[in-house]
Amino acid sequence: MEFVLILKAVIMGLVEGLTEFLPVSSTGHLIITGDLLGFLDNDKRSVFEIFIQLGAIMAVCWEYRHKLTHVAAGLPTDEQSRRFAANVLIAFIPAGATAFFMGKLIKKYLFAPLPVAVAFIVGGLVIIWAERRKHEIRIQEVDEMGWQDALKVGFAQCFALIPGTSRSGATIIGGLFFGLSRKAATEFSFFLAIPTLTCAALYDLYKHRHFLDSEMTTLLAVGFVFSFLSALVAVRGLLRYISRHDFVIFAWYRIAFGLVLMAMAWYGVISWG
Repeated sequence: MEFVLILKAVIMGLVEGLTEFLPVSSTGHLIITGDLLGFLDNDKRSVFEIFIQLGAIMAVCWEYRHKLTHVAAGLPTDEQSRRFAANVLIAFIPAGATAFFMGKLIKKYLFAPLPVAVAFIVGGLVIIWAERRKHEIRIQEVDEMGWQDALKVGFAQCFALIPGTSRSGATIIGGLFFGLSRKAATEFSFFLAIPTLTCAALYDLYKHRHFLDSEMTTLLAVGFVFSFLSALVAVRGLLRYISRHDFVIFAWYRIAFGLVLMAMAWYGVISWG
């Protein structure tokens, strides 16, 4: 296998891990990076991009291993553990159902430079709006959430099916609108990613299992590892950042990135369909 191809897989893994849990859209960044690198053909690249999300998920599982272990051990007897697990499941259902029924239509009509660029810009404006409005905090910690709070965040996650919106951005900002603290909204977004991205990755891998030759398997492994490592850095960095700052910097980044994306599409630098 060519070293250059391995290097491209490394870059894609780093991009996935660094952007998955920030409110900046990992999908949009992966599409652009893959297009600029000329990484694999469209079908194989799509499988690669979805699978390496598992690396980012494993970073969350590692970072919160004590919390997740405690919840798993407490499910038979501990009411708080059962409530936490139920909240994650409840929040997963709206986006899971929407993706099942509308996933093909979304992929057909919205995976193009202009819709993605618009989603970047609109998402940035929504973040600015969310941060400038009065933020009344009802819930400081994830364990204080009720099933109604989880369901609201779950419906917010549905917006993430629009490419360029950002799954983490939709859930975090949705959480802020619904009265969660930045810490609670961010951590619940991390936990909600576990079933959401794991189901998407495993289903897509099964559906395209005919792509799994030795070369593809090697690339998936490389992307997985570097996605895990960079996501671990991103998760820890984001938690430190939000303890002292808001999300406005990500909003301006999204707006600038969306405008650059429009210019790149206009001048034919990127041309995915």
